[in-house]
Amino acid sequence: MVRRNLILTLAVVFALTTAAIADEPRNYTYSPRPPGAIVQSQVFYPAGEAMHSQWRAVLSRKALGNDGKTTTFYQWYLSIYAIDGTVYHLKYRSPQNPIPFATVERATGANLWFPVQNASIAGVGELMGPGAQQVVITSHQMAADCGSGRVDVLFQDAAMQQIMPTLSVQNGCELSAKVIHDAQGYAVSMTGPYYGPHAPMCCPTTAKATAIFRFTSKGWVQKPKYFEVLKTP
Repeated sequence: MVRRNLILTLAVVFALTTAAIADEPRNYTYSPRPPGAIVQSQVFYPAGEAMHSQWRAVLSRKALGNDGKTTTFYQWYLSIYAIDGTVYHLKYRSPQNPIPFATVERATGANLWFPVQNASIAGVGELMGPGAQQVVITSHQMAADCGSGRVDVLFQDAAMQQIMPTLSVQNGCELSAKVIHDAQGYAVSMTGPYYGPHAPMCCPTTAKATAIFRFTSKGWVQKPKYFEVLKTP
């Protein structure tokens, strides 16, 4: 009898868990659609893992023109949606919001558009504590020289009920990121060239440096302190 009751209890727990994390609708749509062509899309749960809190981060790009040879120039977009039934409704978009993308503009008198952009969704994780997830976006923009790389961690502010950055990091030339999980929980590992106080862009102090960003009771902490943390709204 005890074993039978245990089996029934486990079955109920499994059913409730399955219902809470429901399958995504097969024929979902976006309102409005991401501009241009979708490059990458990622489900995440900024308010916990339940169907009603399922969101999607979508990276897309739209061709603006070409130089008449081999290079096509694009405007990149980050669109973040929340689901309602079978429809994902837009909650955040860049470059309308300046993080992470600038607006690409045509150079005067030339078939060139700047800044040249690229981006990826590096991952999602419970970076600020158990339950809610955050999404990590890496991007690169270049107008001259090697440009700059940046990493943005976006979360849902519970009080304001909107998506906004919790961490933005920038570095000369490039900066990559990945979500990691260890004994201390989730964190973001960032890698790029490290430039000391007087190092020129051509010659980084360390060609490939890695720093770990972890959210604590005091906010975000970087170890070692290699990269520039930007002030965000």
